[in-house]
Amino acid sequence: MNQHPSRQDLPRAQRLTERAFATLERFLHIEAVSGIVLLVAAAIALIWANSSLADSYHHLWHTPLSFGFGGFVFSQSLHFWINDALMTVFFLVVGMEIRREMHEGALSNLRQASLPIAAALGGVVVPALIYLALNGDAVRRHGWAVPTATDIAFAVGVLALLGRSIPGNVRVFLLALAIIDDIIAVLIIALFYSGGLDYSGFAVAGAGLVLVLGLQQMGIGSAFAYVVPGAIVWIGLLMTGAHPTLAGVVLGLMTPVVPVRMRERPLDVLSRIAAELTGTDANARPDPNHLAQPLRQLRLAQRELLPPVVRVQSALHPWVAYGVMPLFALANAGVSLGGMDLSAGGAQWVVAGVMLALVLGKPLGVVTVSWLMVRLGWCRLPPGVSWGGIWLIGLLAGIGFTMSIFIAMLAFTDGTLLGAAKLGVLMGSLVAALLGMAWGVVYVRRQGRKNPAVAQGHPITHAN
Repeated sequence: MNQHPSRQDLPRAQRLTERAFATLERFLHIEAVSGIVLLVAAAIALIWANSSLADSYHHLWHTPLSFGFGGFVFSQSLHFWINDALMTVFFLVVGMEIRREMHEGALSNLRQASLPIAAALGGVVVPALIYLALNGDAVRRHGWAVPTATDIAFAVGVLALLGRSIPGNVRVFLLALAIIDDIIAVLIIALFYSGGLDYSGFAVAGAGLVLVLGLQQMGIGSAFAYVVPGAIVWIGLLMTGAHPTLAGVVLGLMTPVVPVRMRERPLDVLSRIAAELTGTDANARPDPNHLAQPLRQLRLAQRELLPPVVRVQSALHPWVAYGVMPLFALANAGVSLGGMDLSAGGAQWVVAGVMLALVLGKPLGVVTVSWLMVRLGWCRLPPGVSWGGIWLIGLLAGIGFTMSIFIAMLAFTDGTLLGAAKLGVLMGSLVAALLGMAWGVVYVRRQGRKNPAVAQGHPITHAN
């Protein structure tokens, strides 16, 4: 007699709960949704900062939050903990994305990666030149890097809104370009926005990295074991004067791309233990003492089915997409428009420079350099990607948002110029997203006329 109830025999409340969680899990992995959540968070911040409750908005982020042990107490504002601590998790995911792409993705083959690399460089240089052409003043010039970054979540999310009719290689190209943009942005932060370094902090950071390498050599695969060494790296970089979020990138790049070595292959362990458990008497009550060791082996084998870089990134993605990034947007997108004097200190040129660099500089840089590389015969367009697709990628690359706002806060200490830079980022990213959506609709229709299968929602390539 079968003692295991079927799904229909489960209580109705349990079936509804399972269905709700399954729906929620599918919902959280829709790329367009995370972009919408980010947009909503930015809109709430703008409305809040320009309402009658504006004082509460600014006071909230300056609320001190302290951590202490014994006589040691470390106290910083809530704004610091979001921008310098939580954003480290965001950069950790960025680092792991870069590591994966270098191992088996669009950056694993130099010939395949050469065109996205060149396009990304064009998308950095041209916006910077446009910004500098409008902002020659020494103080305002410090924000040249603000419009050089691309927001991966927003850009890929907008592309997802256009549906499956977009060729798969367009998405791959955009993702590769955005990741290369992030690499360049990280290098810019490290080289140009980390002045006055205290080199004694590198010893602390180095000790944390040695601990990470030691745990990896010992075959420790649990992500929780790396929290303390990661925190030591973060503290070390904070002591140096470099931005501590760079610790996330370093740790992400160090994350292994192959599972921990085991005496047996994980699948063999799963098969063996499953056979042992199913071979026991079904009517006998299992002995917890005898089950403890097989269950521990099962958990270990299940964990090591996926390499750490995939497993940890997948686990962190929902928290970053729906927690860290919206919270960052909520804390930093609240630009008080009423009290901003754009005529003071040339703030209007900062707004114009950032906005024009994102809306015009990004697509011009991406498309022009791509055309030159193909024209000279140094690169080829990926299969299924036309010049219309390259223009779509260039327009969407103008969505700076998260990384651009982050760099703006490092570039400007003056409140007026910082507010102007943020306003330029928000306006430029919004216009770039709308232009990208509009051109995307035209592009999809053209693709549909060329290939009827695309019009029916079938991608012309499966490269993802």
